Amino acid sequence: MTKKSKIASVLSFEKKMVPSGGFMYGTVWENRADSTIATPLSLQEKSVRGTISNRLKDTIKNDPVKLNAEVEKANLQRVDGCALGEKQDTLNLRFTLKFLSGVQIPTSCNSRDFNATLKVAVEDYIKEFSFTELAKRYAINIANARFLWRNRVGADDIEVRVKVLNKGVDKNWIFNSYEFDINSFYSDGLNAIASLQNEIADTLSGKNGKTFLLLEINAFCKMGYAQDVYPSEELVLSKGASKNNKSKILYQIDGIPGMHSQKLGNALRSIDTWYPDYDNLGIGPIAVEPYGAVTTLGKAFRSPGDKADFYTLFDKFATGEDLKEVNDKHYVMSVLIRGGVFGDAGKD
Repeated sequence: MTKKSKIASVLSFEKKMVPSGGFMYGTVWENRADSTIATPLSLQEKSVRGTISNRLKDTIKNDPVKLNAEVEKANLQRVDGCALGEKQDTLNLRFTLKFLSGVQIPTSCNSRDFNATLKVAVEDYIKEFSFTELAKRYAINIANARFLWRNRVGADDIEVRVKVLNKGVDKNWIFNSYEFDINSFYSDGLNAIASLQNEIADTLSGKNGKTFLLLEINAFCKMGYAQDVYPSEELVLSKGASKNNKSKILYQIDGIPGMHSQKLGNALRSIDTWYPDYDNLGIGPIAVEPYGAVTTLGKAFRSPGDKADFYTLFDKFATGEDLKEVNDKHYVMSVLIRGGVFGDAGKD
């Protein structure tokens, strides 16, 4: 069953790690545990008169008269901004995160034979590894607050509080994010990570009938009084002809600045250290993607030519062929947790 014709033409998986959108509040570091003093942040629209700073044509930059005429032009912009209040020094980012079991069950699959071999392969992986490696990496990315993105840079202190919201479960953890190297998944001796890791792994494995795990995540980032914070930025598909249109629009949820669930998810699944030449490139973990795509670098780190892409590995894994590298198995399973449409429709 290793021929491409045996791969299901209709095949999809629902994501098994589901973050909500993130809500941004302002508070004071010394009293961060008191949720009553935290207030929702707000967006402020700014109209600024910038300077021309883009690259110019040779005919302009080599002619002082034309150059002066060009730089005299005002670069008028309307943009959104967001900042902590005058008496606030700490950003509080809040969101929930759900893990689901049933990774071995596709949302759709039009081949009974393929479905059977796929189920066996995933269940064999669960028996051998119980998702412990992937769960550890997800847990560390929660603890190190990778999901704060730019807000994490230059912060004096960062703390992440995690609470289980499942009915009848009373578990919570507090992490000092600076205890974790953002480019490493080493966690030996850290009991809190091991405890959170076990909760995630048991859920993904469906151990003891666990079908889901719901976490509440509160991240506190001490940035300084009235400092700028950075919500997600909306994609401006067309600025239109009018100069009055805003060139930067920040994301908000019911009036509260926030982070896209996709952006939070991208950070949490930045666990791929198994791609080719990882040790020599020095860019750290990348988000789990079928081709290892990193759009900010304009590069796919898992090329089909290297036989390191998801589809090459998944086709072998799901049809009963053993993957020699353990890390390839971890990678394939992490993409299934990510979810997506993976059928072989036979299109060129």
